[in-house]
Amino acid sequence: MTSASSTALRRDLGLVGWQIRYEQRAYWRNRGRAIFSFVFPLMFLVIFASINTGTRLASRQGLPYNDFFVPGILAYGVIATTYVNMAIGTAILRDEGILKRMQGTPLPRWAYVAARIGSTVTIVFVMTALTLGLGAAAYGVHVRASTLPGLLMTLILGTTAFTTLGIGVTRFIPNAEAAPVFVNLSVLPLTFISSIWFPADNMPQALKTIAGIFPIRPLAEGLQYAFDPRTTGAGLRGRDLIALAIWSLIGISLMLRFLRAPAGEQT
Repeated sequence: MTSASSTALRRDLGLVGWQIRYEQRAYWRNRGRAIFSFVFPLMFLVIFASINTGTRLASRQGLPYNDFFVPGILAYGVIATTYVNMAIGTAILRDEGILKRMQGTPLPRWAYVAARIGSTVTIVFVMTALTLGLGAAAYGVHVRASTLPGLLMTLILGTTAFTTLGIGVTRFIPNAEAAPVFVNLSVLPLTFISSIWFPADNMPQALKTIAGIFPIRPLAEGLQYAFDPRTTGAGLRGRDLIALAIWSLIGISLMLRFLRAPAGEQT
């Protein structure tokens, strides 16, 4: 690498770091985002886990409900932090013309996108720590060191898939006002058939098939597999990881198509 190119790379990485700090400040100043990312998942965790403490799932061979629900609500938190916030936030930026104006700044487009993704990953890390901390302290749910690779790999692929999908689907959202409706309609119904709130084992086959098409169920069940006390090995569930990897590629493709669209189509 030449001196000029290395200097340019350091400059761009510095811009990414600066933009991440800006995105973090903007995020934490917006209380509405925090409600979606933290308050709702943690509130649901306390309500459902408290009500069902001591309950065992017959369809999961007597697995304690909280060992199923804590990773399930973690999946919900990841989706809210990535897909929901990214789609709504990007639609707002597009409608306000910020995406178009960014093209006239020294910040390269790839660096701006990298900064938004980096900021989202930071928030996912905080949300994951809070969820697992509360689950362990209040409900005795722990992830074992042996299955930590499965947990981390599922989180990485899930975060990648839903972050890129959140940016990519913005091209299908007509305006910022419609974004919350579009996003919630595309997520909430699927959570009820995707093993977030309760096992999907006894659902009609048609609903199982629908849930299997989308990435919510692989994320939830991949995390639940890592938390399951009966899991042996590294906690890697191949079919869930493959599904999340495929959706990551779909998300990246949609994201690139949106970002490469003419400026007039983004504003």
